[in-house]
Amino acid sequence: MKRDFELVRKLLLYFEEKPDQAAIENVHVDGYDREAISYHLILLYEAGLIAAEPYLSKTSKRIIDVLPFRLTWEGHELLAAARNDSVWRKAKSSVASLSGDAPFTLLKDVLVHALRAHVGDAAQGIP
Repeated sequence: MKRDFELVRKLLLYFEEKPDQAAIENVHVDGYDREAISYHLILLYEAGLIAAEPYLSKTSKRIIDVLPFRLTWEGHELLAAARNDSVWRKAKSSVASLSGDAPFTLLKDVLVHALRAHVGDAAQGIP
């Protein structure tokens, strides 16, 4: 299964909007099936972007699912850079033009750079 940065962003927004830290057994995101969401929740957990309780395979001890409950500090940091729609589109477009799929760290760096440019542009209009 391919990594979908759009789903990653939607999941981060989902957890930020949660009113509490209670675990959620069935995360729903419009346009995505349970398998894609589950796969991406595991990726978010492994990347340290969400706090979750992992379900391990009894034989191999690999993570087969997670029970997510909140964003981590790193998750909040990434979302702070990715929240603005125009910044997100610009960063995603820049990364996609390179190869179609890119390392997560590159996307994060491009997001921060695009956000800095956006803030700089906005600051120029302040008297």
